[in-house]
Amino acid sequence: MPSSSALGTAPSATAPWWKFGHVWLIIAGPVIVIIAGFVTLWLAISRPDPVIAEDYYRQGIEINKTLEAPHKSLAPAMKGRNHAATPVQDQPR
Repeated sequence: MPSSSALGTAPSATAPWWKFGHVWLIIAGPVIVIIAGFVTLWLAISRPDPVIAEDYYRQGIEINKTLEAPHKSLAPAMKGRNHAATPVQDQPR
């Protein structure tokens, strides 16, 4: 009688589950996700978001005052634009 390996069927005594590579491939996905979750949790706990400043309302009012005078806030940009638009022969040496 021919052996079971000669017929192409699996032998009656099989190897334990941990010796099959495909099992570890299936287990690896969820394990990686669990590890990534713990890393994310650690990052969230160790680096908290900054708290809003105590005087946020006053800072907002100061920003509005700055925006009300655009000629002051745009002065550096206008100077650079005017300098770039000046022809080479008219630029100061």
